[in-house]
Amino acid sequence: MEPLLEEEEQRLDRVDSLHEPDLTSISSSLSSVFSAVDSRSATSSGDISGTSGSSGEILTADAVVPRLLEPAPACEELKATVTARQKCVGRNNKGVTWGFTSVIGRQREMEDAVAVVPAFMSLTCDHVGGCTAPGSRTSLEISPIHFFGVYDGHGGSQVAKFCGERMHGVIAEEWDREVDESCGWQRRWEVALSTSFERADSEVVTVAVAPEMVGSTAAIVVLSGCQIITSNCGDSRVVLCRGTETIALTVDQKDELMRIESEGGRVINWNGARVFGVLAMSRAIGDRYLRPWVIPVPEVTFTTRTDDDECLIIASDGLWDVMSNEEAGQVARRLLIRRRRRALMGEVDDGVSPAQAVADNLTAIAIGRNSCDNISVIVVDLKPKRKSPSNAVKKR
Repeated sequence: MEPLLEEEEQRLDRVDSLHEPDLTSISSSLSSVFSAVDSRSATSSGDISGTSGSSGEILTADAVVPRLLEPAPACEELKATVTARQKCVGRNNKGVTWGFTSVIGRQREMEDAVAVVPAFMSLTCDHVGGCTAPGSRTSLEISPIHFFGVYDGHGGSQVAKFCGERMHGVIAEEWDREVDESCGWQRRWEVALSTSFERADSEVVTVAVAPEMVGSTAAIVVLSGCQIITSNCGDSRVVLCRGTETIALTVDQKDELMRIESEGGRVINWNGARVFGVLAMSRAIGDRYLRPWVIPVPEVTFTTRTDDDECLIIASDGLWDVMSNEEAGQVARRLLIRRRRRALMGEVDDGVSPAQAVADNLTAIAIGRNSCDNISVIVVDLKPKRKSPSNAVKKR
């Protein structure tokens, strides 16, 4: 085992006696290396971006005013469609907790932005797919849909900040547009997300957000009780920890050699594959000077949630440049299990959620491995919050 890996393994082995705020202090102790920038606090809409860490809990009580919902069928119709054992897959996936960190790292400027927007929409399960009982009463229940996004800017921070403030609103607006319901829920989301990315890209120009040489990646998750929908441009990444597996839900869009060359462009190996030797990704929002070779067209994926799902990790390449998916997944699983166990036994009272502990730890490891970029990490704990035995005793 390499010395650095061994050191990290020993640190994880000591995690039961280590308070996560001490992990955060690792980055503070490097203040002589890292520049400080102003952090931005949460707005009333739930936007969060900046260079700090935060966590929260999302429950169905956070639902906002529902949109585009048809009236529930009459009782007679429900009786005709519901079978004895049908259950919506989202029935037991009502709540999630989340945590994030976003630090400048060894860069001179903070170009990352992070957005967490609980209940940015409210829809029924049949509008978000994945339902195993489409005619059941639970499939017609209104539930909050949550938004998580990581944006990694290049050439400047303007486009990333714009996306962090605007993208979720554009997506909600595009979903509300008149569409042909017969196309199905999945196709409707594909159209809404693709149109939203292209629209955000156009607004960067029309609103004069940034010069044409500034751009940003975009890795977003739309999360319901039963579905994980991802949309990705660039090399920020989303991974899912499911049981003992770590599953990549997005693919880094690096060179796309055939598409670029078919349009008269070139991919040059200059410290890695780069479009015209300049940009290390083939899709992004902004970067108008590299059209049509760099495009704002996202790749969209759909993953049905299961009881084995542990967490989502959404991060900029400041993390992925120095950690593999599997390494990040192992760290997340071990910390989550330990923190949950201790919380269940009433041993954790430091106010740090398991998701925040994982985000802090992954960031500390990336810093320890000399990541050269800004580091932004969102961790979404997909396990329902369980009550500790002590709380159960008190309620009796």
